Amino acid sequence: MFDTKIAIVLRDDLAPWQGLNVTAFLMSGVVAQSPAIIGEPYRDAAGNVYNPLSVQPVVVLSADQETLRTIHRRALEREVTTSAYVEEMFATGHDAANREVFSRFSPDDAKLVGIALRADKKIVDKITRGARMHA
Repeated sequence: MFDTKIAIVLRDDLAPWQGLNVTAFLMSGVVAQSPAIIGEPYRDAAGNVYNPLSVQPVVVLSADQETLRTIHRRALEREVTTSAYVEEMFATGHDAANREVFSRFSPDDAKLVGIALRADKKIVDKITRGARMHA
């Protein structure tokens, strides 16, 4: 049905609130990169209007730190733009602070807690190899 796939990979040792927080942030990056994935507003039987949602399903996976680093490296090698979240961003309180702390790390030393991507299905499957379905 879709030529592309959206995958979010979370580090497997996150607290539930952290995983949900990171998932929301990462998906907002995917939407910013590809606004066309947002459909039409929803309406209920009473005529109330709700925000539009993604027209495409999202697969949420988990991986340990090393697998997450490998996934990050594969995405960079294939020049697939990703959303990424590093551990230190949990201690910040706004976007400018997030970007500042993120800029301190390279792919080799970042303590990634999550990464999201949207690309051709086969490419996403190759990049995320080693991750498993999130529990």
